[in-house]
Amino acid sequence: MSQETFDRLAPFIQEYIYNQGWQRLRDVQIAACQVMFETNAHLLIATGTASGKTEAAFLPILTLLDEQPTKTIGVLYISPIKALINDQFERLNDLLQQSHTRVFAWHGDISSSRKRKLIESPSGILQITPESLESVLINHYSTLTKLFGDLRFVIIDEIHSFIDSERGYQILCQLVRLSRIINKTPRRIGLSATLGDCDLAKRWLKMGTNLSVIAPEIQDNSRQVRLAVDYFSLPSELEPTDPYYRYLFEITKASKSLIFANSRTETESIIANLRFLARSQREPDIYHVHHGSIASALREDAETAMRSDRYAVTAATLTLELGIDLGQLERVIQLNAPLSIASFLQRLGRTGRREMPADMRFICSESERLGEESLAEEIPWQLLQTIAIIQLYIDERWIEPIYPLQYPYSLLYQQTLSILAARGERSRRELTEEVLSLPAFINISPRDFQQLLNYWESVEHLEETENNTLILGIAGEKIARNYQFYAIFDAPIEYIVRGEAGEIGSIFTPPPFGERFSLAGRTWQVIDVDYGKRNIWVKPVSGIGSIAWRGRGVGTIHTKILQKMRSILFENTDYPYLLQGAKIRLSEVRNLAQYYNLECEIIHPIDRNFYCIFPWMGTQTFNTLEKWIYFVMGDFMNVKIVKSLCPYYLIVKLGKQTTAIDLKETIVSLCQQDLTPEDITAFTDSPQRQKYDRFIPDNLLRKAFAWDYLDIVELQQIVRTW
Repeated sequence: MSQETFDRLAPFIQEYIYNQGWQRLRDVQIAACQVMFETNAHLLIATGTASGKTEAAFLPILTLLDEQPTKTIGVLYISPIKALINDQFERLNDLLQQSHTRVFAWHGDISSSRKRKLIESPSGILQITPESLESVLINHYSTLTKLFGDLRFVIIDEIHSFIDSERGYQILCQLVRLSRIINKTPRRIGLSATLGDCDLAKRWLKMGTNLSVIAPEIQDNSRQVRLAVDYFSLPSELEPTDPYYRYLFEITKASKSLIFANSRTETESIIANLRFLARSQREPDIYHVHHGSIASALREDAETAMRSDRYAVTAATLTLELGIDLGQLERVIQLNAPLSIASFLQRLGRTGRREMPADMRFICSESERLGEESLAEEIPWQLLQTIAIIQLYIDERWIEPIYPLQYPYSLLYQQTLSILAARGERSRRELTEEVLSLPAFINISPRDFQQLLNYWESVEHLEETENNTLILGIAGEKIARNYQFYAIFDAPIEYIVRGEAGEIGSIFTPPPFGERFSLAGRTWQVIDVDYGKRNIWVKPVSGIGSIAWRGRGVGTIHTKILQKMRSILFENTDYPYLLQGAKIRLSEVRNLAQYYNLECEIIHPIDRNFYCIFPWMGTQTFNTLEKWIYFVMGDFMNVKIVKSLCPYYLIVKLGKQTTAIDLKETIVSLCQQDLTPEDITAFTDSPQRQKYDRFIPDNLLRKAFAWDYLDIVELQQIVRTW
């Protein structure tokens, strides 16, 4: 332990360290203390999971607050999810009690009386989500100085989950707005276990301030990691007794395991079938489901079970990917490929704590081949992607870079209305200066903003007063005063499912009366539906039901992963973590790739005028190529896209006079021209991807889509290699 750092800590923290039996401070904690004690800079802590980041932030912060207590809330802790707020401070509870530091949580589940208590006597640490902070900025504008006038520190947890999203820029706007009101700039501390670009994260963290950011380089004392990848071919009608479910059952029974799936539907299916097998073998029911459509009480039950000393198995989506402490897990199981290397590392970090090896098993699967598949459908994309993700991290320690949004018009709409809702009328000049000086909008011109103001006034979201100032219009008032306004993401309307014991969860579409479906890993039968109040009343029944939520979490896959998948096909490398089924399937697809010469040919004939294109591009570049073919080449070359599985392949139908060579040469020729992203979107509809895009004029929406969701530069670079 660094004696100098230890001596600098507050006496109650020194006593806490002794009582906890710590032999030393971790390197990240020493480094964080040095930055916080010796500089006035922002701090970025980017180390692996279970490395002591939370303590690294709070040991020096609590010491500084002990030396000079604040007169208001001293620390603002911003979390991506409520569950992390509820969990994060449990292990620091003893330390906080000794410091006499009060901790308040503020989100939708917190009572009004508890919030009033904080407003009447603000102090200590406030834990909050971006949505609740937006609500505070609007509804408590007159008391913001009383609440935050002496704010010293802002901690942004899981910073990687914010940087490339409108939600992250919402936080930056909120912090700048708050700093202007209290006339001071609190120091920011960003925490992350999976940052691909530390320099970009530093630039993001300091936006809107004049302070520098220090990110200490911490030696990564790599833990021992056990990885295994297996593979299954699944029949069209999958039964609980099939090998796939029996295998999952055997590797998780009598254990504490976390199963990650890429969709809510899959988590429900897995747990329903594992519970069926446990019941048939008279094994205990240790199974739970954890995703965004499960009632919070049931999610908390799952978290409690995973933290207990008893056996427990939970299937989850990304809701358990973030830093919620689940205790000592024996194994993490990933069904098919994770959505990114960052996601892989987050999930791997759920296991291997307390000096134990991390243990993660991947189970890749695909539908059983019947001999009628096309070439593209014979390739095990999930297996290749899994290997690529593992190898890119093992060989290069590479994590996906983050690309900040350039034209977040949806957020611009929200922040403009939020400022007017909080402050009242503003002149056009004042409003323009106040909004466009926020860090999220540095690329948006005053000309474009004036177009937006005029448009919003024409649709009565804004209104000009007799004094030539702007206020909320009738339509804008209705939107800004609704609680759903605070979130920059769109929350779909769902039906609440209720049983005798209370709320179970929610689904999009109510099944017919008497129908059975699965939710929270159990089967329910519909006994009544209240369409007006969107309530579904159910009773528990035996058997396995079915349920499907809209869409699937496919994420944005980086081109480097696709390029690595391609190289894996043509290497002879043996990967020691592949189990027998995965080894055999990889060997089969390598033979297939060699037979069809996939290494050299991008476009392959299927049948008559049908061809398959293997672009080996990431999601954004693939989407760029797809739109180029559809909107630009479709007419004059008579090319029709028949099927698209982004970002793996495109199946197209060519006109009778068009050959694969013609198609390839035309794509290459077009990509050699001096194109911009907006050249492509000139032919497309203006897609509404964000919550308030419906309030953005068409020309600006096209501009945002072109620059934030397409990649013409990378498309040109890759096509040149064809």
